[in-house]
Formats: sequence, structure tokens, C-alpha cells
Amino acid sequence: MKALIQRVKKASVTINGELYSSIGAGMLIFLGVEKTDTIENAGKLAQKVLNLRIFEDENDKMNFSILDKKGEILVVSQFTLCADCRKGTRPGFDNAAPPDRANGLYEDFVKFLSTSGLIVKTGKFRAMMDVSLVNDGPVTFCLEK
Repeated sequence: MKALIQRVKKASVTINGELYSSIGAGMLIFLGVEKTDTIENAGKLAQKVLNLRIFEDENDKMNFSILDKKGEILVVSQFTLCADCRKGTRPGFDNAAPPDRANGLYEDFVKFLSTSGLIVKTGKFRAMMDVSLVNDGPVTFCLEK
């Protein structure tokens, strides 16, 4: 399981020209689910994300988590994070979980985040989405299970 996390001032997902979801300050998380991922991976990654100290304190040090800041979270499924680009020029997607399994673990990850009490919104699984964001920093991290 891979999560590309961007600290944002705001972010949104639009599908077919219609606003699907949006958040204010917080995190935009692109989530890739691999074949070997489990519900335990989803829970551990969610805890890591919730406690990751990527928000600045009064001294401009990254000492606060999303929980401390009571920020919002937008989670977008992105199987391309599971791509293998080591050979040739065309990505291979053999590592990506099949859609049904990936969707279930994506939803589990979202549920784990939601237990925090924070506002957690999502994109739409397997939809073509326009994702907009204003990156805060920019601050971007890649986490793996």
C-alpha cells in the first residue's frame, strides 16, 4: 500500500464537470493498493498518516499532526502508484490489486481515518477525476505500508 500525501490549503475532486468533494486545509492522499496488501496494512498506514508530523508549529518546525491541527483529509484512489517503471518506457501494473480487492482496502483505509473524528472525504473509485489542489509548502511525502 502506498500513500502519496500532500499538505494542502484546499483540494477538490470534480467528475464529469461536477464537484464531487472538497476540503479546506489538511491532506490530500493518493492511495495505491497492491496485491499483497491486507486490512492490517490499511490500519497501520492510516495510523501513520494521522500521526505524521508535517504541520508547522510557531517556530516553523514540523511538529504537528493532522490530528493536532484538526485538518481535513481527501483520499483519492490511484492505482498508478503501484506501477513498475523499471523496465522500458511503459509502466507495468502487475503489482496493483484487482479492482474489487483494491476498492475494499481503499474503503477500509478511509474508515480507519474516519475513526479519528476528522472530516474525511473521498474521490470515486475507478472514476476519471479532475483533482485540484493548492499545495501548502509544497510539502509532499510518500509512505509505504
